Amino acid sequence: MDETEFWEIVDGTREAAGGDPEDHAELLVERLIQSDPDSVLDFARHFEARYNRAYRWDLWGAASVLLGGASDDAFDFFRCWLIGQGREVFEGAVHDPDALAELLDDFDEELDGDGEELGYAADEAYEQLTGVVAPDLGIPPAPPEPVGTALDFEDDAVLAQRYPRLWNRFMAD
Repeated sequence: MDETEFWEIVDGTREAAGGDPEDHAELLVERLIQSDPDSVLDFARHFEARYNRAYRWDLWGAASVLLGGASDDAFDFFRCWLIGQGREVFEGAVHDPDALAELLDDFDEELDGDGEELGYAADEAYEQLTGVVAPDLGIPPAPPEPVGTALDFEDDAVLAQRYPRLWNRFMAD
């Protein structure tokens, strides 16, 4: 599976789910179990590589603005959700996290930003296909700390300065 096919699967299942992350994960599993186990592992490698690539302080800060705060777990789930938004949103956010203000049409705090189940979809599909747990993917692990310079997520002035477009769209009253 190449990168284009990975993103086609992500986009197709997201559109069919109407953007609901839980439905998206279910449809993703259904789509992946139509493949062979090696293709599912390829999908998992693509997903994990992007998940690790998004482990950045600047993206965590953007997630904090969007979510009104983001714990370790919340940021993990946000990165899964971000991948689920497709190539354009993902790549745009990694390049410039503040661009999420323009890249996201809508953002519902109750529904969006948490793609935890998306992170498990390939593993679940592999287990359904083979009856065993997916093997190690053989890709480099995420760095022990996010890439870049840490931000004080508790300081609204810092967040407003660093993410002016996100702040103005989602936090300014």
